[in-house]
Amino acid sequence: MTSTPALPASSHHHLGSALVVFATAQLITSIDYNIVYVALPEIGQKLGFTPQSLQWVFSAYSVAFGGLLLLGGRAADLLGRRRMFFLGLALYASSSLLGGFAQSPGEIILARAIQGVGGAALVPATLSLISTLFAEGPERNRALGIWALAGSLGLTTGSLVGGILVGTFGWPSVFFVNVPIALAAMLGALIAIPRTCRPKPTRVLICPVP
Repeated sequence: MTSTPALPASSHHHLGSALVVFATAQLITSIDYNIVYVALPEIGQKLGFTPQSLQWVFSAYSVAFGGLLLLGGRAADLLGRRRMFFLGLALYASSSLLGGFAQSPGEIILARAIQGVGGAALVPATLSLISTLFAEGPERNRALGIWALAGSLGLTTGSLVGGILVGTFGWPSVFFVNVPIALAAMLGALIAIPRTCRPKPTRVLICPVP
């Protein structure tokens, strides 16, 4: 990811709201890493997975996420951070719908892979936006700390949340829960995150909305 100086203080719009949006995005990506663990037995039974193939429900996410993370960072530089942020959330919302309505092993594995692609787009864009919007020093450090805390919270509570959802609503709920959260984050981002210009190949230009 290309590093750029922070915007002047006069250009900071709704930074508190933007940080909530960024933390929410990080929570989605981290909680989805292991939220399906407790749903795997029911998913395998309902959709006809073999014991050998069931692991792909988890692995499809981690392989896509890890494999495309660097590409996601480069895409944020070339295509715009705000644009990639929205793309990542849109991929999460759409793939979560696909996963919740899946009727076959292939559909749910595809949904998990698309979620991983969404995470690979979302995480670098979020980090880059934080580095751009928040002034270097205590302000940026605090923002990064809250962002990291959201990620840790998602990783530690993913299985717990998944267990509650599966026990109450069934396995599709571990996918459907992402949809309103992602849509709410997209709505918040429309308000709180400044628009980005399409950058030249060598750098990123940030143009706040007048």
